Amino acid sequence: MEPPGDLMGYDRAITLFNPDGRILQVEYAKRTVSQGFAAIGMIGKNSIVFAADRKFHDHGKMIVPESIEKVFKIEGNVGAAISGMIADGRTLIEKAQVNAQQYKLTYNEEADILIIVKGISAEMQALTQYGGARPYGVSILFGGLKNGKPHLYMLDPSGTFFQYKGIAIGGNSEAINKHLESEYKDDMDTESLIKLGVKALKLEEGKATPERFEIAVIDESGFRKLTKDEIAAYL
Repeated sequence: MEPPGDLMGYDRAITLFNPDGRILQVEYAKRTVSQGFAAIGMIGKNSIVFAADRKFHDHGKMIVPESIEKVFKIEGNVGAAISGMIADGRTLIEKAQVNAQQYKLTYNEEADILIIVKGISAEMQALTQYGGARPYGVSILFGGLKNGKPHLYMLDPSGTFFQYKGIAIGGNSEAINKHLESEYKDDMDTESLIKLGVKALKLEEGKATPERFEIAVIDESGFRKLTKDEIAAYL
């Protein structure tokens, strides 16, 4: 009888498929993301909303909540949210920002969101092919306007990406996604998206304080994070 794949060492190298055709290190990276705090991305009639759960209480009473950053501006009207290993996420966010700046310097126009997504996808996918490294333990949501229309993409640790109307990543994402599927409607306005995002994140137990949530909106005016007082109004 053949021993299970992990006992034969298939989970020790990123370059090995197990007999079932799976790369176990990539699956472990996805499991790491599922242990992170949730982040949500949704598109509406003319905007994108990101909502992330910081759960700063889990890091101790002395931490400064604002230091836990999970939603980022890439450039102009493109932003991103991460879940999983924050350090890995910040590394990829910085690469996306640099790629966007280089594109703008080269072509004198802002980079298309799909170009940014494909660049980071290639970076993540490369680490599923070569030994001596591990996959990034993070999933990323990229959102931005293209020809005035909102677009949202999700990348997982394998580098695979798909386009969504709304999607949650990280802990409790299965329950949150079911909630989004039942409550989300096409052409929602920004206010409705924010309310839905906060309601979905509150499915996870914890104190619903303004400091717990990080919310950003992308529209024709660009990228903007909500203040603590603005978030409090939605709670």
